[in-house]
Amino acid sequence: MTAYVGIDLHRRRSVAVCLDEGGERLWWRRIENSPQTLAEVVAEAGPDPEVVIEATWGWYWAADVVTEAGGRVHLAHPLGIKAYENRRVKTDLADAFLLADLLRMGRLPESWIAPHSIRELRELVRYRHKLSQLRAGLKSQVHAVLGKEGVIPPLVELWGPAGRRFLDETHLGDGYQQRVTSLRDLIGKYDIEIGHLETRIHARLKDDSGYRAVQHLNGVGRGHGAVFVAEIGDVSRFPHPKQLCSWAGLTPKLRESDTTSYRESITKQGSRLVRWSAVEAVSRYQGGPPIRNSYRRIAERRGINIGRVAAARKLLTLVYYGLRDGEIRCLQQAAG
Repeated sequence: MTAYVGIDLHRRRSVAVCLDEGGERLWWRRIENSPQTLAEVVAEAGPDPEVVIEATWGWYWAADVVTEAGGRVHLAHPLGIKAYENRRVKTDLADAFLLADLLRMGRLPESWIAPHSIRELRELVRYRHKLSQLRAGLKSQVHAVLGKEGVIPPLVELWGPAGRRFLDETHLGDGYQQRVTSLRDLIGKYDIEIGHLETRIHARLKDDSGYRAVQHLNGVGRGHGAVFVAEIGDVSRFPHPKQLCSWAGLTPKLRESDTTSYRESITKQGSRLVRWSAVEAVSRYQGGPPIRNSYRRIAERRGINIGRVAAARKLLTLVYYGLRDGEIRCLQQAAG
């Protein structure tokens, strides 16, 4: 008899429910989070139990413990589970029971469980992105402080050598000057940390054929290439580029009822970082020769934003083939 265990995972405590093949509850436990107690719960379910946890806070360690304890782990997609949240009674026990019951009936919306190497790479890539966002906020503060003193920089790029000289030669009031000096020091520290991360990420990926292939696309450098490799992971889990674009949230919503059918804006349900990288990559160079004409045609007819999203979707299609094959053949044909 196969046992189905649903675990409602939280930060400090979790609830586990065990069901049999007929959906009857065998037992339930409220446990303090630790590898030992979680392993004991999995062992109590018997040999080779089917165990489901939700892709929520700190699921990495729990998935590893379940696997080491002999269970087959499943990762529930939060958006799929959200459809069941309008219940009259929503408790940790009810949530754990729901997870186990959906798994038992074969109706569980599952997420891909990335291997250890991909999880570590994602940690570095996501941290680099977070530091870049924080650095951008600091740079915006510098512009805001200059604006308060009526100083408009004559440079497009304020953070190169010429921009640094301009800031050194600009005299502000004491309070404003102190803030700008502090912000520049912080930006310098962020530059160092981001540089270290970029070096480490590139060292891990330099021999990856997919990582090298996607960088041949206009607008895709080391940063965006690392995002695509780390966040997408095993691209073969997507049978077609359309599934990859849908997973990234770049496909439109479809609404259909009777004889009426229409499309809305893109879903934005998926990897936010992949979606951001794809849009950023086409923003400057419009995707290069394979994509540029399509971008301009759509942008003239439906607006720049829609054209940019459509170009990002085409770019992600080429990324799919680059990661899968280690080459992007349409670029090679164009070059030939």
